[in-house]
Formats: sequence, C-alpha cells, structure tokens
Amino acid sequence: MRETLDFLSELALHNDREWFNLNKERYLRCHKRFETFTAQYIERLTTYEPTFATLTPSDCIWRIYRDIRFRVDKSPYKTWFGTYPAAPTPGVPHSGGKKSVKAGYYVHIQPGQCMFAAGMWNPQPELLKELRQEIQANADELEQIMSSRQWQRFFTDFDTYNMLKKVPAGFDANHPHADWLKRKAFTVSTFFSDEQVCRPDFLDLVMEATLAAKPLNDFLNFTFELY
Repeated sequence: MRETLDFLSELALHNDREWFNLNKERYLRCHKRFETFTAQYIERLTTYEPTFATLTPSDCIWRIYRDIRFRVDKSPYKTWFGTYPAAPTPGVPHSGGKKSVKAGYYVHIQPGQCMFAAGMWNPQPELLKELRQEIQANADELEQIMSSRQWQRFFTDFDTYNMLKKVPAGFDANHPHADWLKRKAFTVSTFFSDEQVCRPDFLDLVMEATLAAKPLNDFLNFTFELY
C-alpha cells in the first residue's frame, strides 16, 4: 500500500486533470492493487457471510472521480480509496456492496486517515424506527457484544456523528442507553496508522476488526430481515 499512500498524498496536493493524466499509470497500478485487496477481502468474508460470494470488487469500490455538479469544491478526484462489502437484498439485482442498504464493512485508505468501519449508515426512516425499537428492547444484547475483549480491542461505542439532540418521540427518554436511540446511523470505526496499512498482514488485521464487528452487523441485519 505504500505506493498507494504516496500517490494519494501527491494527488491531494495536485488535484487537477493535468497532473492526474500525467500520473494515470500510477493510478491504474494503485487501483488494481486495491481491487486485488478487495477481492481477497471478499473471499475471506464469504467464509463467514456466504451471501457475499456474488460480490465483485467493482460492486464495492468507489470511483475516484468526484461528482462536482452541485459542489463548491470543484476538485475532480477523491483523495482516498474505499471499499464496502455488504450483502445484497435477496431478490434485488445489483443491490450489494456500495449499493447495499444492509450493514456491511468499510475499509478507507487515505494518508493519515486510514480506517475500518462497520454497521448501517443512515437507514431509511421506517427502518431507522425499527432499529431503535430493537435497540430499546434488546440493549442487553448490544451490551454483551460491546463488552467482549475482541470488540474492545477495536471499538468502544457507536460513532457519535449525526445524532438527534433529544430521544425521538415514542421512545424512552430515561432508557439506560438513551444516547443510542438518538442516533440516525449505527456505525463503529477504528483508525489504522499508515505503517499498519503498509504491513504484509494488513488484511489479517482488517479481518480481526471485521470479526469483532460481525455480531453488531448480525444484530442490525436481523432487524433488516424482519423489516
């Protein structure tokens, strides 16, 4: 990953089409390497999540080109690589990976900001309501997940961005985990150093974080199946 981090560092300094075109071969090498990483990640995930078997790297990896039509920042390229293996919705074609509405696993490669995340990002209102109901009724199950040694190696609690100021109407404002009920997304994340990302065993580290997060994703996706 060292070449990839170096490329992205330089891209952040020279985010224009002229520089990118001059360095297109470097980009293609880095992208190919990230595709290989994603393919290997999907293969390992399939051992634990058989529904991932239909995923391809292109299902999971975001394009480097930014949609700048409605943006103040007109930089044409993303300065990161990201992949999101997540199961498809049964019976819905092309609904897996980055198009999935289910809880999945995200790997983000960006100099100084490399990270792993899991969970469900901004579910639709009806599903969000169902998730809050399940969390309110089964908070003890989440407590058990979050108390495991494997979990605590990588995570603490749900991420705290994008929260309501108050517990939504219809939910218990005095619940022991009322802060969970305020969330509009249910994700967890952990950061990796650039040095960790460049190690030969980086995928092993990602899998350890994945398996730590899997019980949470199972909890969230169980609610999705009921929904």
